[in-house]
Amino acid sequence: MPGLPATFRAYVVDKRGERFERGLRTLTPGDLPEGEVEIRVDWSSVNFKDGLAATSDGKVARAYPLVPGIDLAGAVIRSTHPSFTIGTEVIAHGYDLGVSRHGGFAEYARVPADWVVPLPTGLSARDAMALGTAGFTAAQAVVELETRGLEPAGRPVLVTGATGGVGSTAIGILAELGYEVWAVTGKPDEEPWLRSLGVAGFLTREEASASGKPLESERWAAAIDAVGAATLPYILRTLRRDGAVAACGNASGPALVTTVLPFILRGVTILGIDSAYLAIAKRRRIWQRLAGDLRPRGLGERVTEVTLDTLEPALDAIVIGQARGRTIVRVGGDAG
Repeated sequence: MPGLPATFRAYVVDKRGERFERGLRTLTPGDLPEGEVEIRVDWSSVNFKDGLAATSDGKVARAYPLVPGIDLAGAVIRSTHPSFTIGTEVIAHGYDLGVSRHGGFAEYARVPADWVVPLPTGLSARDAMALGTAGFTAAQAVVELETRGLEPAGRPVLVTGATGGVGSTAIGILAELGYEVWAVTGKPDEEPWLRSLGVAGFLTREEASASGKPLESERWAAAIDAVGAATLPYILRTLRRDGAVAACGNASGPALVTTVLPFILRGVTILGIDSAYLAIAKRRRIWQRLAGDLRPRGLGERVTEVTLDTLEPALDAIVIGQARGRTIVRVGGDAG
């Protein structure tokens, strides 16, 4: 049965004592962890967690040496599991990829079969990584809000961190579903792009983070918050009765300073979004919907392509908040 080549390239981070190193290395099949499915990686993407893994004090990497890359898409080249035959196009993301076992920034990967998602009809491998973990997280947030009862009919939804991967994808999904979407952004020059995704109105960062009364006028039916400490308290104060916020990021920090009043007087809910360890059956269902009714407006637009050779500046940019839209990594020579 065909399988991995004798050597292949990977972007590796390593730490020995106080010495931190990162860069391209040559790996062998023996460097990869155990798993039933071997994948030729065609595409990966750059996520905030990847940027942190590539810094000496990022507190993400749990093992060294490590190939970062918390998501990947490619084709099966060898499998001992009956669900995945050679040539099947697949996606893998989350779990321990790029954190404690080698991830997507390598030309080949080996993963457990129950971490693998068949690529849905209607998405290319490039599309899948244009979505990536960020896009999947946005879709999961929308699904959780739907479960809570959210419907499009005339009820505004607020999205924070609007120019990031989660925020921009969430806007594109909600707009396609018919929601009135408002966005929080500190980048007024990006408003034309956000309007093209379907944004109806904007709040500045200052408007969405200013301290106020424990409760303010009811405004939002729901929200998707990728920012955390700076914006979540405002959202809780201004959600409508029985509203919900899907919390899926902490770009401004993990602290939450609020009161119990939104919860006990308006019945609002915080829905925690953990895409890393979502059960595989739910994960596969959401990917099917991303190829269908949850396909976001603007998919594939505002995407920056890099390679393993040009990856490093993109990792640095996402950590310091200079990334715009999505950055995807053309890993394999056959990527299309």
